[in-house]
Amino acid sequence: MRRGVTVVKDVRVNSSIAVFDIDGVVADVRHRLHHLDHRPKNWSRFFAAAGRDPALATGVTLAREYAASHVLVWLTGRPEHLRTVTTDWLHRHELPAELLFMRPSTDRRPSRDFKAGQLARLARESPIEIVVDDDPEVIAKLQGLGYPVRLADWVPHSSTLEAAQEREGRT
Repeated sequence: MRRGVTVVKDVRVNSSIAVFDIDGVVADVRHRLHHLDHRPKNWSRFFAAAGRDPALATGVTLAREYAASHVLVWLTGRPEHLRTVTTDWLHRHELPAELLFMRPSTDRRPSRDFKAGQLARLARESPIEIVVDDDPEVIAKLQGLGYPVRLADWVPHSSTLEAAQEREGRT
């Protein structure tokens, strides 16, 4: 350290966790929902288009605000095989991508159950300040478990996406 100059390391003011979903919170999936509207659902095309999701400005801004003072954790129902696509998308939109929890390919539980299980593990490590998700069923379950939640309501929740998250356990 030079005289009169203070070196400040990157230290988090708050070690609590801010947990964010991706689809419907920071990534706009509406352009790819048509792949799920008919039977059979075209899951491969739905997931193949994930890298082209537009950013949702409200969610991105909120995530950046929390990342400035919290450990930002992504908890998504996206399947594990989309990890590279997802981390590339987060980096492209200047969002941290180090802590990304994704659904194992064989896990078809409803999103509310998958996320509740993951949060229980995370809560053992650090206090959870907020969970931001677009799925009202996830929000209701987590709130019932005592987690602080915020519904991402900047995009209308789609019944197609709800079925994928809650009944089919795919995202």
